[in-house]
Amino acid sequence: VAIKKINLQGLGRKELTVNEIMIMKRYRSSSVVNYLDSYLLGEELWLVMEYMDGGALSDVIHKTCLSEDHIAAISRE
Repeated sequence: VAIKKINLQGLGRKELTVNEIMIMKRYRSSSVVNYLDSYLLGEELWLVMEYMDGGALSDVIHKTCLSEDHIAAISRE
């Protein structure tokens, strides 16, 4: 599993986060990383998700210059 920690302090619209969790909880797909559970620990919300080998796609996007063909292949997978 992977745990995403979200600091709720300073998070403007907490209801959007709650709505997103409710949607992730309801729908499962073999094409995306699935939500497993969540915990509120003080001011931190911990989201327990399926583990995705290789790290977060957002990290790849921000640290790498990808061609359109590479982006298409990643999106397809």
